[in-house]
Order: sequence, then C-alpha cells, then structure tokens
Amino acid sequence: MASTAEICESLLTSPPQSQSTIAYNYLVPNIKGLESLVKIMDATGVSADSPGSETKPATTTEVSLFAAATESFSKANTNCTIAESLERIKPIVAVAKTKNIRVRGYVSVALGCPYEGPEVSPSKVADITATLLEMGADEVSVADTTGMGTAPRTMELLQALKAAGIANTDLALHFHDTYGQALVNTIVGLEHGVRIFDSSVGGLGGCPYSKGATGNVSTEDLVHTIHSLGMHTGVSLEEMSRIGSWISEELGRVNDSRAGKATLGRLAE
Repeated sequence: MASTAEICESLLTSPPQSQSTIAYNYLVPNIKGLESLVKIMDATGVSADSPGSETKPATTTEVSLFAAATESFSKANTNCTIAESLERIKPIVAVAKTKNIRVRGYVSVALGCPYEGPEVSPSKVADITATLLEMGADEVSVADTTGMGTAPRTMELLQALKAAGIANTDLALHFHDTYGQALVNTIVGLEHGVRIFDSSVGGLGGCPYSKGATGNVSTEDLVHTIHSLGMHTGVSLEEMSRIGSWISEELGRVNDSRAGKATLGRLAE
C-alpha cells in the first residue's frame, strides 16, 4: 500500500480511456488514509463524483473499509479486536459522508478463518454487516477470504443476513477460489437474489494472513458463468480474456482463468 497515494493521483489526473464511468476504490485503513485521499482529490480538483467531459470520462471515487468476522483474524490483519476496528471505522465513515465519498465496507473471513477454522458464526457476520450499514456504509461486501465456503454454508450465511433485515441491494459477495468453490457459491448467491460480486482479472489476488489462499474468482470465469445463465453483465468476455492474459504475463505469473484461456484458444483458431 506504500504507493497507493501516487497511483490514485495518477489515475485521477490522467484516467484511462473508457466509454463508461470509472469507479476508483481506495483502501482506507484509518482516518489518516482518508485524509490522504481527500488531500489528493483537493489537489487534483477531482470531486467524489466528477461528471466527465469530452476528453475525460466520468469517474467516481469510493473508499473501502475492512472489518473481520473473527477476533483472531482481526488482530492479525488490523492489530485490534472486532469492536475496536468498528470504532476506528465510525469516524472514517462520518468524514467520508461529509465529502460525498461513497463507502464500501468489507467483512473478511465470513465463511472460514485461517486461525479459527471454517465454522464462522453467520449471526456474527450479520451483526457486523448491519453495524457497517447503520454507520452509513453504502454497501458491504461479505468475503470468503480463505475460500473455505461451501454451497450449504453460503446459503446459511445469506439466510442469516436476510433474517437480520439486510437487503440484497446492500450486499456484495466476495469469493476466493482456493478450493474451487467460488463459482458454485456465486450461483447460490444469484439464486438468493444478490447481484453484485467481486472478482479479479486472471484470478489475481490472495491474502498474506491466510496461508494457501488463492486469488479472487477470476473475472473471466465469473462473466462466463453469468452469461451461461442467460444473464447480462455488460462485460466483453473476449476483451477481459485478453487483459487477463496480458497482466499475467506482465506479472510473470500463471493465468488462473480457465474461461479466459479457453476463450483465447478459441479466438486463435
């Protein structure tokens, strides 16, 4: 995260070409992180919701805040208890709202913890999610950080969230594919009514506090699955597959997207 501010400033002053609105997500670990973002936005003359022009596309800027569903992961990830992390988050949300900055909360290890195992309390996840929304978060992404989630436990978690009065429109789901269950769990989420899912091109990602955890479900695999169900994303699988191949080569890593590699193979015929 050392170069986050520099990257953000570069993106806001010289955004890439796009026909659609670009949303920039800024990870804020504490109030100083938010102050850094506000400083960059003031210096570049970019508001949280810039309308765009003939030369620049419209952009939106949002902050991401992290809480964890287990005490062990919270202490390892943020060096504080769950309660302390929520207290730290409260003033960040308050300041963000005064600046008209969209807030996205995350609840990590919602379906399995590297320290406490797979049996994470669904009601605890629901309580934390509700707390973030009550603070003013616009959306909460419930994350299977370890990839331990299974279809039955994903459904159990979604039912607990519903019982807590949390609307599907306030939720996103974030599945890592460590055990190859991310797409299965995605379909469970779709059947439950959730329509926002996190992914990473080429399956990039991981977690330094979860040994063996792979990246997020790949965007290419997710798009292919959703399209195969007759649903629409507005995302070109072909273009996304090219991007996944390119970034994997740039980083010197294996492209983890099966749909991306299959799509590129078909295009090369």
